[in-house]
Amino acid sequence: MERNRFYSKDPSKAAKMSAVNSMSRMYDNLEPTVIDEDLLRSAVEEQGPKEEAGKIAKAEGIDFGDVRSLRLDFKNVLTIDNLWEFTALTKLQLDNNIIEKIEGLDSLVNLIWLDLSFNNIEVIEGLGHLTKLEDLTLYSNRISKIENMDNLVNLQVFSIGNNILKDLENVIYLRKFKKLKTLTLKGNPFCEEDTYKQYVIAFLSDIGFLDYKLVHQQAREAAIEKYMIPREEMLHNEKQANAIVEEDNKRKIEVELHKIAYVENMDSDSLFESLYTEDAEGKKLAEFPAISELIESFREKFVAVCYQIFEYGIKEHDKRQAEVNQFWECIEEAKNENKLLGMKAIDEFMVMKKKVLQELTQISDQRLLEQQVSDYNKVIAELWDKLMGYELQLVDQLEEVVKDFERNLQDMVSMFIESIMAFMSTARDLENSHHEKLSEIALPIVDKLAKNEMDDEISEDVRMLFVDKDTIINAISTSHDYHLLKIDNKEEDMMTRLNNWMKGLLEKIHDEEEIQRNRLRVVEINHLIDHLRDEIDNLEVGNAGGY
Repeated sequence: MERNRFYSKDPSKAAKMSAVNSMSRMYDNLEPTVIDEDLLRSAVEEQGPKEEAGKIAKAEGIDFGDVRSLRLDFKNVLTIDNLWEFTALTKLQLDNNIIEKIEGLDSLVNLIWLDLSFNNIEVIEGLGHLTKLEDLTLYSNRISKIENMDNLVNLQVFSIGNNILKDLENVIYLRKFKKLKTLTLKGNPFCEEDTYKQYVIAFLSDIGFLDYKLVHQQAREAAIEKYMIPREEMLHNEKQANAIVEEDNKRKIEVELHKIAYVENMDSDSLFESLYTEDAEGKKLAEFPAISELIESFREKFVAVCYQIFEYGIKEHDKRQAEVNQFWECIEEAKNENKLLGMKAIDEFMVMKKKVLQELTQISDQRLLEQQVSDYNKVIAELWDKLMGYELQLVDQLEEVVKDFERNLQDMVSMFIESIMAFMSTARDLENSHHEKLSEIALPIVDKLAKNEMDDEISEDVRMLFVDKDTIINAISTSHDYHLLKIDNKEEDMMTRLNNWMKGLLEKIHDEEEIQRNRLRVVEINHLIDHLRDEIDNLEVGNAGGY
């Protein structure tokens, strides 16, 4: 931890800690300590329970995946490594070492508190996966720039004092951390500037504590007034940037919706443009004004069909999603009703069980005791029958619901595919019509060029297409075939993805809601019954000594 952050505001204490830091760096020439299993196990045991509880924990073994807090300070560690098993870790102390690079922390996704103070770190990096981090200490390192912290959206406390930060404007980077309330910058070169504190308070106006001191409202207002013009300019720029980001995010959400509806880019001329992406001949032909006008007419009609596909796709996606949502509601309703029946049966049994067990402890007659135990075991068997009956009932219910859902979904998908095929057939008809008209226009051009009757200026590449009728017919046919292939591929892509989605969803439902759920429930019931039987078998009753 940063030694002077919470324990003392006394400058002499900070000086002492700096001395400790200097002393620790005297050991840099020693062999660095490697973070290996022995070191980790020793550290965990040292922080774990003591005396008898500690012996038991050591005997049973330590699961690094369960450890919540880990201290590796003052270990002469150079490289952060081998922490990948500590996935539940929330607090990590690596202060007072000789660490040069922040690394090896990607698996510590639950980390809330990280101390890397008093090391030799030069660059802030390797923190991208620590999205839950609230408290970060980089005090007394060799860092010259605040950067690479964008994902630390929950950061509340940040200490980067006693580094080599020189550019005061660099603190504006911290504005993105809306939850940041406590900041330590003291000891950096830019702190020597007279306007240091006012600048920080003005541009980080939500900070509550700066360099261990409370930021008073009066000081905040004075700082904001001093930097009013540049601050307003910054806020204006931020507002514009945020608007761009929001618009971009909105567009990304829309694109994602269009993808899961299988109609992405169909609300634009994207598919039409793709027809000519690798169609060299088609592009060359567009140099002729008459052909260019024909292509524009083709574009207008083709894009209109694409937009029809888009609107239909969105509408059908909404219908499919509504069907899926209704299905899951039915599933959950059936499971909850069945769960209540099972809980009621178990609760009734538990009331009876308490009474019976109390009675058994009072019976001394062996024959009567055996009869009571036999009767109790029969009731346990009846409970098993009842719970298994409820489970079989639920299995039948779910099977019926799944069959209805599967039938409805298949009908919806079939209808969608048929409609898409019809739309794509229209698109192909437009391409065929365009091909015919293009041929009608192109063939006479061959004769006109041969007779030098063309007024249009055309490139030599285009002129070579019209050297004779066979050449232009081949060029037009190649272009036509390419366009049809693009349309066919788009149609196939839409149908394949939709069918794969349906297949995957139905397989998941069958596996998770029918097979796995049933197996788990049967195991639960059997475990309960076994426990109840073991309980009566091990119960000490009357004077019999045990049963």
